[in-house]
Amino acid sequence: MSMTTQAFRRPDRRPSPARPLSARAWWRDVAGLAAWLSLLFVVALWVAGRGLQQLGTLAGVLTSTGRLTGLLSADLLLLQVLMMARIPWVERSYGQDELARRHRLVGFSSFTLMCGHVVFISLGYAATDQTGLVSEVWGLVTTYPGMLLATAGTAALVMVAVTSMKAARRRLRYESWHLLHLYAYVGVGLALPHQLWTGADFTGSPVATVFWWSVYCAAAGAILLFRFGLPLWRNAYHRLVVDRVVREGIGVVSVHLRGRHLDRLPVAAGQFFVWRFLHGPGRTRGNPFSLSAAPDGRHLRITAKDLGEGSRRLATLPVGARVLFEGPYGRLTDSVRSGRKVALFASGIGITPLRALLEEMEYRPGEAVLLYRASTPAHLLFRRELDAIAAHRGVRILYLPGPRDLDRPSWLPAGFAAAPDETVLRHVVPDLAEHDVFVCGPDAWAGTVIASVRRAGVPAGQIHSERFGW
Repeated sequence: MSMTTQAFRRPDRRPSPARPLSARAWWRDVAGLAAWLSLLFVVALWVAGRGLQQLGTLAGVLTSTGRLTGLLSADLLLLQVLMMARIPWVERSYGQDELARRHRLVGFSSFTLMCGHVVFISLGYAATDQTGLVSEVWGLVTTYPGMLLATAGTAALVMVAVTSMKAARRRLRYESWHLLHLYAYVGVGLALPHQLWTGADFTGSPVATVFWWSVYCAAAGAILLFRFGLPLWRNAYHRLVVDRVVREGIGVVSVHLRGRHLDRLPVAAGQFFVWRFLHGPGRTRGNPFSLSAAPDGRHLRITAKDLGEGSRRLATLPVGARVLFEGPYGRLTDSVRSGRKVALFASGIGITPLRALLEEMEYRPGEAVLLYRASTPAHLLFRRELDAIAAHRGVRILYLPGPRDLDRPSWLPAGFAAAPDETVLRHVVPDLAEHDVFVCGPDAWAGTVIASVRRAGVPAGQIHSERFGW
């Protein structure tokens, strides 16, 4: 298909698509402050519940420590749920990369504290009752209200924690891992009766009761509204279907989508959705794919490489197949820029959101540069489209195909091994420090790019990345 400059202009008759609101700095500050205040408040509840006074005996130390670890674990667990509830202003402020990192950190902290709670409480009760540990645990599980449910919830959370470890994630398909991860909601729900029926720190005062019910309701409300309600409404309103499927390269296809009122979908180039294509096996499995073209209010396009079952089946989609989506997500958009000049670094399929950004961003000729890395020239995607954008808008493009140098950590091809990465960067983009840098590609490659860009003098606040992986 021949490409013309007109392909990258929205005709006046087409309505411009709605844009997501820009993230405001104070949203991030308020969210972080609220999280820390909730932890401090939980500690204050423990102190008000005579947590310090119980530290006079060994049994008291064990029991009181068990209470504190349980309270902190419950609060962190709810914060973890809120982090991944897809709350728009939180997601736009932090970005999915940062939220996912904090989600893992908070999740493992909560899991460790939960294990400590189980151990300390069991030992403390056994010391108080002067019984054996096994018989004490059995009595707690079988006689205390809600404890059987809490035990099942703990088992669900253990499964989620184990499958979230890097070694386990490498062995699981994304779809399987995502399904197992949903059991965290089951764990939270099953733990609720135990905490509210038998936990003195939950029911010991009106303030504690109001706090915990409020936090639980906020978490449940956020999940129902943003993970279920908003996607259901958007899918019913926009009614996306497959318009056509186009082969782009070796193992790479693009899916063009059409729907209703797409000019009212608040999406920007650089963002991604979680997609479910209601055709054939795997129709219920969601997979994240970025837009590979700027939204024009009429159509959307995604492009994916055959990296597994979820992406492989895109090539077999028939025209008219119904599509469900969640999103848009991500903050690798024009809204995060701090200046006029932009430098985009892409590797492989990572070109997809950056190609869309090049099309949509506001810049003058000479203010944008793209450095595009691929293993061979045949793996360079959208080359004809990129050349057309470059000719129309004055973008400088450096194609960097070739094998890697395995003897040094570099994001450049082996042909550049004679010079450090930052030296090459200063040569090809002398004023790089004046650019906002956008990076998209595999984790290790993106990390190497970011490190070399920092050494070349680009401030951290001007570096924006969207890394692959889960």
